[in-house]
Amino acid sequence: MDMNAAVSTSAPFLPTSGTSMVTSTFSSVDYVIFVLLLALSLAIGLYHAFRGWGRHTIGQLLMADRKMGCFPVALSLLATFQSAVALLGVPSEIYRFGTQYWFLGCSYFLGLLIPAHIFIPVFYRLHLTSAYEYLELRFNKAVRVCGTVTFILQMVIYMGVVLYAPSLALNAVTGFDLWLSVLTLGIVCAVYTALGGLKAVIWTDVFQTLVMFLGQLAVIIVGSAKVGGLGHVWEVASQHGRISGIELDPDPFVRHTFWTLAFGGVFMMLSLYGVNQAQVQRYLSSRTEKAAVLSCYAVFPCQQVTLCMGCLIGLVMYTYYQEYPMSTQQTQAAPDQFVLYFVMDVLKGLPGLPGLFIACLFSGSLSTISSAFNSLATVTMEDLIRPWFPEYSEAWATRLSKIIAFGYGLLCLGMAYVSSQMGPVLQAAFSIFGMVGGPLLGLFCLGMFFPCANPPGAIVGLVAGLIMAFWIGIGSIVSSMGSSVASSPSNGSSFPLPSNLTAVTMTTLMPLTTLSNAHNSTTVIVVGLIVSLLTGGMRGRTLNPRTIYPVLPKLLALLPLSWQKQLPCKSYSQDLPTDTAVFSEKTSNGILWGSRDKKEEDRSSHKGSSPTFTLQETSL
Repeated sequence: MDMNAAVSTSAPFLPTSGTSMVTSTFSSVDYVIFVLLLALSLAIGLYHAFRGWGRHTIGQLLMADRKMGCFPVALSLLATFQSAVALLGVPSEIYRFGTQYWFLGCSYFLGLLIPAHIFIPVFYRLHLTSAYEYLELRFNKAVRVCGTVTFILQMVIYMGVVLYAPSLALNAVTGFDLWLSVLTLGIVCAVYTALGGLKAVIWTDVFQTLVMFLGQLAVIIVGSAKVGGLGHVWEVASQHGRISGIELDPDPFVRHTFWTLAFGGVFMMLSLYGVNQAQVQRYLSSRTEKAAVLSCYAVFPCQQVTLCMGCLIGLVMYTYYQEYPMSTQQTQAAPDQFVLYFVMDVLKGLPGLPGLFIACLFSGSLSTISSAFNSLATVTMEDLIRPWFPEYSEAWATRLSKIIAFGYGLLCLGMAYVSSQMGPVLQAAFSIFGMVGGPLLGLFCLGMFFPCANPPGAIVGLVAGLIMAFWIGIGSIVSSMGSSVASSPSNGSSFPLPSNLTAVTMTTLMPLTTLSNAHNSTTVIVVGLIVSLLTGGMRGRTLNPRTIYPVLPKLLALLPLSWQKQLPCKSYSQDLPTDTAVFSEKTSNGILWGSRDKKEEDRSSHKGSSPTFTLQETSL
């Protein structure tokens, strides 16, 4: 899901082929800059592919040999879900509705602090490759497969749409060839992802993040200079009510409030930075647990800068069009196209700068899609192939993972074509990504925080969460489509193009999608706990303590020492081991070596002794 997925642009429309549209054109310098982006991205990928050619292992390909530093991992974490959709959607949101959306940044602190101190330590110390290996270690193989299949379906639908939609918007505004851009991006991305593996993806993300930053900065500097400076921009925005204060209205049907953005945003961040395979894989590629935690911390200021730049572009665009009103063609365009029209208006006569922004736009697409390819190849290999064929050699597994990654690249191109034929269903495809993120977050939280949860409860809870998510999400989309048909646009558009991945176009329904991750996650946890308790909890099953985050001991440790001494169970300040060497090594299918011995030790150690907090919580 997009980091700025809560943006909604209220039923945007693109013109049909029969609508006359005057498009801006690129200069040769703009095309050169765009080609340089693709060439350098491909070169970085090929460099890591041919460096040590023939000696690559599956660990190097999928996990960068677990030797990545804090800085590249942090920028890659930022770039992974900073797609072109966000680069177009956030300024449009600010232009149309004001700066209330900026308060989403308040959720970033908790949304990154919790993964840094809860999810990363648990995953890192288990020495995982796929996040869904955790589900087998905590529950069983069936839960692992359910989580993996859900993630694959989510990403397959998402990656085709996120490639097609920005290309379609760019084509409508600039005349940039639609399928040429789709094919070029898809093939280049598939090649360097398949051959270079995770290390190539991370370092191209670093390069593409810098391109995104420069492209946005160029628009802010040139745009603000043309309207009289940022001081004047702020003055005009304030006069016209575009500078929003904190909206504390508790009504969930209000478009944006502090509560829906801050509270709902935390769950959105947790689903992205806590349990999403694309991000977990980057944490686990870090050379140490400390480096993984620091990379998560480093994302916070980067996210704030990115959000502020998107808001500034929206305010500069608003001020510019107050002084130089839009043409009739522009006012009838989809809101997502506003930024592109603004860029072509402001940067015209400055050869190379429009190309830089388009390079910025497609850097967002490249970083997002390459992460999708790589994470999909990883979960397919680790969760669906190697557990069933553990006898295959390292060389065979390495070749197969490259083939799978390239295959997902071709599938992405196919999904982009399907997206072009979907019409109104395209909006549903966009929204599926956000619908699935909440239930997956709930599944991991159920396992990590509730020791009484068992495999039947996990599966039933996940299914219930998905049903609830699709019922609310699809129902909202159908309602919004009905309202769109009732009031057809003046430019004769035939289908809506959504501007984001989770938001519903109806203004009154939009805040519900901001809170959808919280609602859907809670559904999984509540249903999962009820089913677990009805089916006997973990009675008769062995619970691996490494898969549990000790919530109760952590909370009790915050009490004054004198209070702790009065507790009847004062010796049970259970914590996760701090040395990764104490962990049993796992096989390729996620089973820990010596796990049977551990089970026997656990059984014997608990005989005749008081239960720990974990077992007390299990008994409930």
